[in-house]
Amino acid sequence: MLRKERYEAFVRHFTKHQPEATTELNYTNPYELLVAVILSAQCTDKRVNLVTPSLFKKYPTPKHLAVSGFDELFPLVKSISYPNNKTRHLIGMAKLLVEKFNGRVPVELKHLQELPGVGRKTANVIASVIYDQPFMPVDTHVFRVSKRLGLVRQNSKTPLDVEKQLMKCLPNDVISVAHHWLILHGRYVCLARKPKCNLCNISHFCRYFEKLKTS
Repeated sequence: MLRKERYEAFVRHFTKHQPEATTELNYTNPYELLVAVILSAQCTDKRVNLVTPSLFKKYPTPKHLAVSGFDELFPLVKSISYPNNKTRHLIGMAKLLVEKFNGRVPVELKHLQELPGVGRKTANVIASVIYDQPFMPVDTHVFRVSKRLGLVRQNSKTPLDVEKQLMKCLPNDVISVAHHWLILHGRYVCLARKPKCNLCNISHFCRYFEKLKTS
């Protein structure tokens, strides 16, 4: 199957079966999503969702978080991976939001990436989910699943490389939701160690499954 045909099959399937896929992080505004995404680095969304309710209650706005101290915030996030770094990132992020962006989460990627704890992937998530811009955040799920399906080159070595290929080949109007398609498929079906190929509804155009059948 040609790569173009894989993309067409991918978009056709998920447009029909998961047209409104979205993040599983709980949030009510851009600030809350930004906090949640920073916390979610190398951590599960489920764990983050257990932590954020009390955090958002105590720090409902960037202004509240900006005046927090490390010892005050740390107990709320200590169950998250890398809590020391993330505590510092959250306080630094909130301070910069207040000082430079009037307490509002910026729209442009270059401004988002100025914030402590915000790399390219996190910036892409905010721009995509909050501002509905056609950006493709590449986490471990997106990286793994896009390669297994044959949507990107098998020798792709970096998230940026995968991002560029997906951005080039996906229709502009589905890029944002396609990010969630890949994440959710990787989280529940195309698992890292033991993919559930027997339960997969898209194995008919999956490059990984094709190789399994011939091995």
